[in-house]
Amino acid sequence: MHDETPEAAPLRKDVAVIGEEFERAREWIGAGERITVFTGAGISTDSGIPDFRGPNGLWTKNPAAEKASTLQHYLADPDVRKFAWQNRLHSPAWDAVPNPGHLAIYELERRGQLLAVVTQNIDELHQRAGHEPGKVIEVHGTMRWSRCWTCDDRRPMQETLQRVRAGEDDPHCLVCKFGVLKSDTVSFGQSLLPAVIDAAMHAADECDVLVAAGSTLSVFPAANVVPRAKTHGARVVIVNGEPTAMDRFADALLIGPLGQLLPALIGEPFVQRETPS
Repeated sequence: MHDETPEAAPLRKDVAVIGEEFERAREWIGAGERITVFTGAGISTDSGIPDFRGPNGLWTKNPAAEKASTLQHYLADPDVRKFAWQNRLHSPAWDAVPNPGHLAIYELERRGQLLAVVTQNIDELHQRAGHEPGKVIEVHGTMRWSRCWTCDDRRPMQETLQRVRAGEDDPHCLVCKFGVLKSDTVSFGQSLLPAVIDAAMHAADECDVLVAAGSTLSVFPAANVVPRAKTHGARVVIVNGEPTAMDRFADALLIGPLGQLLPALIGEPFVQRETPS
């Protein structure tokens, strides 16, 4: 299908990033040959998907949602699972489309500069912006698939959500018949896949520029991409709406709206692009 891409707004004059630091970052990105981009929830807020701990964050407004993201509570308490399924059913992510920040990052791939996108996000908006799936390393999984906790059966999330719409408030696995289903994401208390983390660290070790965008850089081990890249000689550009836990590693630190800053740093995205349905 074809989605209208929102146009990037002109960079506001009150955003205090237009200066030498901004220009240096733009030059580094323009000259980069192996750029890794690390993204967090902040890059998707312009697409209508709330972050977690910000003033309007999902967990700030509804602490029960954070409990539903904890594996121990999710597996043990049917009421937590019922709440989680209703949240999944009504998530704004289903109608979200890539915003100018996502599309600016895709331009790096289109120009042959992108090594990888390492993302903490589960919304698949990077793939929908145009990236080859193999370029996107999803350290926390994807919300667009469900997985059985017992037999590991995996299928498109919309199939499972259709059962919820039909009246199953806590659907169980269709294959093993009793297994608990959850989104194919990494919950608190759940182990990350070693191969995925290894791929993320490799992308940090091998890049010549690391752009960290929309993350507080406080969730580990994913956030280790920043010091890893720095240790291996990469320029580190941090772009976020507020200070992060790793600003000390930044060669350029740019605070402001990502939907404006990233197109200004990287280059304007196309106005229209075909995205997966």
